[in-house]
Amino acid sequence: MSAAATEIRTFESAGALAHDVADWLCRLAQASERAFAVSLSGGSTPRRLYERLAAPETASRFPWNRVHWFWGDERFVPHDHRDSNFRMAHEAFLSRVPVPAENIHAVPTEGISPKDAAAAYESTLKSFYGGPTLVPDRPLFGVTLLGLGEDGHTASLFPGQPALQEMQRWAVAVIGAKSEPRITLTYPALDSSRDLAFVVTGAEKRQAVARAQAEDPAIPAGAIRPIGRLHWFTDRAAAPERKN
Repeated sequence: MSAAATEIRTFESAGALAHDVADWLCRLAQASERAFAVSLSGGSTPRRLYERLAAPETASRFPWNRVHWFWGDERFVPHDHRDSNFRMAHEAFLSRVPVPAENIHAVPTEGISPKDAAAAYESTLKSFYGGPTLVPDRPLFGVTLLGLGEDGHTASLFPGQPALQEMQRWAVAVIGAKSEPRITLTYPALDSSRDLAFVVTGAEKRQAVARAQAEDPAIPAGAIRPIGRLHWFTDRAAAPERKN
């Protein structure tokens, strides 16, 4: 990405970040005249952002009928499990706003193998996209939200895993990186976004943020290259020091 295509914003607090990024997402969705797809991030950081989407002042302006919700990754656990990314988003905002049920596209995690779940989710994405091949001038997602781990992972793209090399499939199973299998979107699917935003809080993430912003190829987040605009939204604690 060129510097001109990257936005870096630092917020004084996690609360301020959640407020402004929710408003940013709302404005982008409002500006879209057709179906608008959002890829959600899991983990603890985005929960406050999602709760802000459900707040009356945001929810009343949000075009829920034409926004579709997907997940960048999911733990292979039942949807009501405490570690489920779907459950977190459902509790934080999807259950509290007038979103049509058919606009919520959860990763299947029960009665199916991880490999088959990834294939099924890829089929869901291709059906929504309307074709089997991603093209640069027609992004899959309007917005992709990503978190960042201290080890530089993003979605469930972990250091040293085969998923990092996958350039054909849109979703794959990740086995052995964590205690439970995961389903993750791959670089081609994540990068197919008009606006892709890393949303990161906490001082423990500062080094990883610096490395990812420098496009360090040694960490998974450093290899993200969206076809659209790249945004970094961090709180003050996670923001690397800037050299004058």
